[in-house]
Amino acid sequence: MIAIEFAYPKLLFLLLLMPLLLVYYYFRQRAAASVQVSTIQAVERMPVNYKQVLRHVLFGFKMLALALLIIVLARPQSSNSWENVSTQGIDIVLAMDVSGSMLAQDLKPDRLEASKNVAIEFISGRPYDRLGLVVFSGESFTQCPLTTDHAVLINLFKEVKSGIVEDGTAIGVGLANAVKRLKDSEAISKVVILLTDGVNNQGAIDPITAAELAKTFGVRVYTIGVGTQGEAPYPVQDMFGRIRLAQMPVEIDEHTLQQIADITDGMYFRATDNNSLRQVYNEIDKLEKSKINVKEFSRKEEEYLPYALVAFGILLLEFILRKTLLRSIS
Repeated sequence: MIAIEFAYPKLLFLLLLMPLLLVYYYFRQRAAASVQVSTIQAVERMPVNYKQVLRHVLFGFKMLALALLIIVLARPQSSNSWENVSTQGIDIVLAMDVSGSMLAQDLKPDRLEASKNVAIEFISGRPYDRLGLVVFSGESFTQCPLTTDHAVLINLFKEVKSGIVEDGTAIGVGLANAVKRLKDSEAISKVVILLTDGVNNQGAIDPITAAELAKTFGVRVYTIGVGTQGEAPYPVQDMFGRIRLAQMPVEIDEHTLQQIADITDGMYFRATDNNSLRQVYNEIDKLEKSKINVKEFSRKEEEYLPYALVAFGILLLEFILRKTLLRSIS
C-alpha cells in the first residue's frame, strides 16, 4: 500500500490563505471602475461575451498554480506502509585473529585480507542478522558491536589491519570478549565465529575457560583454523630493510579449537586456501537460524516533480492567454 507523506507538513497551512485571496479578488472586482446609465434593459439583452467569463479564469489559474507550489514546498513523498514480517536471523559476532602471522601468503593476497573478504561476503548475504566484530592479537577489542547496519560494519571491517594491537595470539581473551557482546542478547540463537591461525600464547583467560563461559550464556562457537599444512610463506625483513618471503612452519592448535567447538555445541573447520575458507562460511551460513520479526518499509521517494510540472504548465498557459486571447481584458 502506497502512502503519501510530507517532509514539511506545516507548510500546507499556507493553503488557508487561498480563501482570503478569493475574498480579496471578489472585492477588488466590485471596486473596479463602473459606468452609470439610466437603465440596464439594453445591457441585459446583450449576449454574454466569453471574454467576460474567461477573465476570471486567469485568476483561477494563478490560484491553482499557487496551491500546487505550496504542495511542492511541503515535499510530498511516497513510501510503502510498515509491515511486520517473519524472517530468519541470529546474533553473530565475528572474532578475528589479526596477529602478525595472519600476513602469511599461503592465502591470497594474505590470510588476513582473504579472511576479511570472505567475511564481508558472509555479512552481505545475511541482511536480517545482527552482526558484530571483535579482533584480537596479544589483546582484544571490539571493532563493532552488534548491529543491523551492515554498511557501517563492513566499513569498519575494511579498516582492520595487523599491528593495530600488541602482537601475540590471545584466543581466550578474544573469545571472552565476543561472548561478552552476546551474553545480554535476547536472540534464540547466539553464535561466535572464531578465526585464528595460531596457538594461544597470551592473555589472562584460557581458551577452554572462555569456551565454558560461552556455554554458560548459550553461545555456540564455530572455530576456523586458517593456514596451509606444513609451511607457509611469511614476509620477513632482511638486514637491509627489504621485505622478502621466507618459509615458516604453520602452527595451529587444532586440538584446542576442536575442544572449544565441542564444549559449545559448535563445529571446527580448517581452511587451507581461499576456496576452502569460502566453503567454511557457506557451511556456517546454512546452519540453523531462529525466526525474528522485522519491520520492513520501502525507501521514501520524492513525489514533488509532477506537482511542479503541472504548476509550471498552468502558469505558462495563463501567461499565453493573458498575452494573446485575453490581452484586452487582463
